[in-house]
Amino acid sequence: MEQPNLSYINSMSGGDKAFEQKLIDIIKGEFPEEKKVYFDNIAAENYKLTAENVHKLKHKISILGLEKSYEIAVAFENNLLEGETNLQEEFEAILTTMTNYLQQL
Repeated sequence: MEQPNLSYINSMSGGDKAFEQKLIDIIKGEFPEEKKVYFDNIAAENYKLTAENVHKLKHKISILGLEKSYEIAVAFENNLLEGETNLQEEFEAILTTMTNYLQQL
Protein backbone atom coordinates (compact mmCIF):
# COMPACT_ATOMS: atom_id res chain seq x y z
CA MET A 1 0.00 0.00 0.00
CA GLU A 2 1.21 3.50 -0.78
CA GLN A 3 2.41 5.63 2.11
CA PRO A 4 1.25 9.12 3.06
CA ASN A 5 3.66 11.97 2.50
CA LEU A 6 3.91 15.73 2.74
CA SER A 7 4.86 16.37 -0.89
CA TYR A 8 1.61 18.16 -1.73
CA ILE A 9 1.72 20.26 1.45
CA ASN A 10 5.37 21.14 0.77
CA SER A 11 4.60 22.13 -2.82
CA MET A 12 1.73 24.37 -1.67
CA SER A 13 3.72 26.07 1.07
CA GLY A 14 6.57 27.41 -1.01
CA GLY A 15 8.88 26.56 1.89
CA ASP A 16 6.76 28.32 4.53
CA LYS A 17 7.22 25.94 7.48
CA ALA A 18 4.64 27.75 9.62
CA PHE A 19 2.02 27.27 6.89
CA GLU A 20 2.96 23.59 6.56
CA GLN A 21 2.62 23.04 10.31
CA LYS A 22 -0.70 24.88 10.43
CA LEU A 23 -2.11 22.67 7.66
CA ILE A 24 -0.80 19.52 9.37
CA ASP A 25 -2.34 20.65 12.66
CA ILE A 26 -5.72 21.22 10.99
CA ILE A 27 -5.65 17.75 9.44
CA LYS A 28 -4.59 16.16 12.73
CA GLY A 29 -7.41 18.00 14.50
CA GLU A 30 -10.20 17.23 12.03
CA PHE A 31 -9.29 13.72 10.89
CA PRO A 32 -10.08 11.75 14.10
CA GLU A 33 -13.58 13.23 14.38
CA GLU A 34 -14.33 12.76 10.67
CA LYS A 35 -13.13 9.16 10.92
CA LYS A 36 -15.33 8.54 13.99
CA VAL A 37 -18.42 9.93 12.24
CA TYR A 38 -17.64 7.74 9.22
CA PHE A 39 -17.50 4.60 11.40
CA ASP A 40 -20.71 5.59 13.22
CA ASN A 41 -22.58 6.04 9.94
CA ILE A 42 -21.25 2.89 8.27
CA ALA A 43 -22.20 0.86 11.37
CA ALA A 44 -25.71 2.34 11.21
CA GLU A 45 -25.85 1.44 7.50
CA ASN A 46 -26.63 5.06 6.67
CA TYR A 47 -24.87 4.93 3.34
CA LYS A 48 -25.84 8.39 2.11
CA LEU A 49 -24.27 10.04 5.15
CA THR A 50 -21.34 7.64 4.94
CA ALA A 51 -20.77 8.74 1.34
CA GLU A 52 -20.67 12.36 2.57
CA ASN A 53 -18.10 11.34 5.19
CA VAL A 54 -15.97 9.63 2.53
CA HIS A 55 -16.26 12.77 0.38
CA LYS A 56 -14.78 14.87 3.20
CA LEU A 57 -12.10 12.33 4.02
CA LYS A 58 -10.95 11.94 0.42
CA HIS A 59 -9.68 15.53 0.44
CA LYS A 60 -7.34 14.68 3.31
CA ILE A 61 -6.32 11.52 1.44
CA SER A 62 -5.35 13.70 -1.51
CA ILE A 63 -3.51 16.26 0.63
CA LEU A 64 -1.42 13.43 2.11
CA GLY A 65 -0.30 12.41 -1.38
CA LEU A 66 -2.26 9.15 -1.57
CA GLU A 67 -3.20 9.16 -5.25
CA LYS A 68 -4.26 5.51 -5.59
CA SER A 69 -6.10 5.69 -2.29
CA TYR A 70 -7.95 8.77 -3.52
CA GLU A 71 -9.23 6.75 -6.49
CA ILE A 72 -10.42 4.02 -4.11
CA ALA A 73 -12.22 6.66 -2.02
CA VAL A 74 -13.96 8.06 -5.12
CA ALA A 75 -15.12 4.59 -6.14
CA PHE A 76 -16.22 3.76 -2.57
CA GLU A 77 -18.18 7.01 -2.33
CA ASN A 78 -20.01 6.14 -5.56
CA ASN A 79 -20.69 2.60 -4.32
CA LEU A 80 -22.19 3.95 -1.10
CA LEU A 81 -24.51 6.24 -3.04
CA GLU A 82 -25.78 3.09 -4.76
CA GLY A 83 -26.22 1.31 -1.41
CA GLU A 84 -23.16 -0.91 -1.89
CA THR A 85 -20.27 -1.34 0.54
CA ASN A 86 -17.76 -2.71 -1.96
CA LEU A 87 -14.29 -1.34 -1.16
CA GLN A 88 -15.13 -0.76 2.52
CA GLU A 89 -12.22 -2.91 3.68
CA GLU A 90 -9.79 -1.13 1.35
CA PHE A 91 -11.04 2.30 2.42
CA GLU A 92 -10.74 1.48 6.11
CA ALA A 93 -7.18 0.24 5.55
CA ILE A 94 -6.42 3.68 4.08
CA LEU A 95 -7.86 5.32 7.22
CA THR A 96 -5.61 3.13 9.39
CA THR A 97 -2.56 4.04 7.32
CA MET A 98 -3.42 7.75 7.64
CA THR A 99 -4.00 7.44 11.39
CA ASN A 100 -0.62 5.80 11.92
CA TYR A 101 1.12 8.42 9.76
CA LEU A 102 -0.52 11.40 11.48
CA GLN A 103 0.41 10.02 14.91
CA GLN A 104 4.06 10.09 13.85
CA LEU A 105 4.01 13.73 12.76
